[in-house]
Amino acid sequence: MTNVVFRKFQKEDATVFKALNVEWLEAFFEVEPIDELVLSNPQTEIIDKGGHIFMAEIEGKVIGTFAYIKKEKGIYEFSKMAVTPSERNKGYGNQMIRFAIQFAERHHWEKIVLYSSRKLTNSIHIYRKHGFVEVPIEADELYSRGNIKMEILL
Repeated sequence: MTNVVFRKFQKEDATVFKALNVEWLEAFFEVEPIDELVLSNPQTEIIDKGGHIFMAEIEGKVIGTFAYIKKEKGIYEFSKMAVTPSERNKGYGNQMIRFAIQFAERHHWEKIVLYSSRKLTNSIHIYRKHGFVEVPIEADELYSRGNIKMEILL
C-alpha cells in the first residue's frame, strides 16, 4: 500500500474538499443544509473557528480529506472524512485515522469526538480499532444521519 502524504488545506482545495464530501454523502445519505453550509465555506466554518482541514495525497494527487471542527478548548470533532471512490477499501482510511490521532496528540488535545451512522459498519469498525468508544449521543445532534457518537481520550 502506498503511503499517504497529508498536508494542510489551502484555499485552492475548497472545490475538491466539497466535491469529495458531496460525492460520499450522495452515495450513502444526502447532503443536508448544515453540510452545504460547511462544505461551501470551509475557511469560515472550520478553519477560522479554530479547526483544521487536511488533504490526503498520493503522488501529488488528492485522494481524500478530513477535518477537525473545534468544539471547545482541547476537544475537536473528527469530521468530513472522504476518500475518492477509486481509492476506497485500500487502507487509506486507517492511515487517515492514525494521522488524525497523532496530530491531536502532538497538539495535546483532551479528546476527539465523531458522529457517524450505524449503517457504516466498516467505518465504525475502523474507529473502534483505533481506540474510539461509543458514548451517549446528544438529542440535538446536527445531522439526521448521525445515530452514534464516539470519542477517544488522548
